Amino acid sequence: MVLVAVFGVALLIAVLLSGLAARTVLSTSLLFLVGGALVSDGFLGLIHITPDSELVSVTADLALFAVLFTDGQHVAFAKLRANWLGPARALGLGMPLAFVFMALLTHYLVGLDWTTSFLVGAVLAPTDPVFASAIVGRKEVPAKLRELLNVESGINDGLALPVVLLLIAAAGPTAAGHEVSIGRIALELSLGLAFGVLLPLFVNGLVRFRLLGAEPKLQPLLPLATGIILYGLCHLTHANPYLAAFSAGAVLAALSPEAKEAFEPLGVALAELAKFAALLVFGALLTSQLFAHLSWQGYVAVVLAIVLIRPASLLISLAGTRFERREKLTAAWFGPKGFASVVYGLLVLQSGIPQAEQAYTLIAVCIAFSIVAHSSTDVPIARLFDVEDLVGLPDDEDDQEAVPAGLERKTAV
Repeated sequence: MVLVAVFGVALLIAVLLSGLAARTVLSTSLLFLVGGALVSDGFLGLIHITPDSELVSVTADLALFAVLFTDGQHVAFAKLRANWLGPARALGLGMPLAFVFMALLTHYLVGLDWTTSFLVGAVLAPTDPVFASAIVGRKEVPAKLRELLNVESGINDGLALPVVLLLIAAAGPTAAGHEVSIGRIALELSLGLAFGVLLPLFVNGLVRFRLLGAEPKLQPLLPLATGIILYGLCHLTHANPYLAAFSAGAVLAALSPEAKEAFEPLGVALAELAKFAALLVFGALLTSQLFAHLSWQGYVAVVLAIVLIRPASLLISLAGTRFERREKLTAAWFGPKGFASVVYGLLVLQSGIPQAEQAYTLIAVCIAFSIVAHSSTDVPIARLFDVEDLVGLPDDEDDQEAVPAGLERKTAV
């Protein structure tokens, strides 16, 4: 109950400060992260959470699933077909480059063995939709840039998981229950994608029956029920829940725009609640002992992972695309590490492989630094786009179409 009360207080403070946070560098995400750290064993000692606690993995898993399900509904297939090159390059080239660069950095700077270094690279390579959504949800940002970040962060979590599991198996002796095979991983990915596509199709077919249908006030619960069933089904069958969540959200929105519109306010609120709860719990793991166990070389690796590895990888992958310079730089910067990396980092810690604790410490500190850096820079960067649009400096055809509408809104106010 102490944890519930702490969460309630943190939620009240976050809501009261949300207006200020929307206009400044203040971040509600950072409030929960700091709040969790303050009430943990490292400071006030009000709550006691350890990395092997089921509460940690469950809250991070739920938050990631909820955000992927709601973010998937923002995928516009028509726009994606027209602008598929950016997401394809980010996933097919940018993500592998970040994976390899991070592994090299971890091995030569931190001193982990090659397999564990590549494991750290696989855990930290995917960007997180929870914190990328902070800028994806801002209308000032060009549509094709939002589409790039949304699709990249939505899909790369599912793509990284098989690599993480294979590297855990290759890293050495593991605890029971962590044996994996390529066939099993392929099955889990296939099941996740299949469930994510077929379940919304099935639900949409039920709605079309003449005797069935939701009354208006219950319509938002139809996508929610679909998401709950999907979450349970994935965990019962060991299907990949993250790929399933994102694909289900995208299919649901394509099949029924009305259902998407009805669910959106509820979905956003539930995703925010799940995110805040997971941040509070993760913050409780950020004790002084954790930071003390990381060497100075580890801190250098963490900083370089955020300010060099991700930016360089994505800038290379986007070379020659239609994105203009400021859009490439924004996409390169917003490569946050979050709940996917938390879940995968916990898998590493609980696997029992050699150097598991060193790898987890590096991963956890990198996530914490990333949350601070990315959640506090979304507002200033989004406003750069808004300011340039207002002074009449569009950069492409999309911006040229958006400027008159934006100016008209400003004038009307």
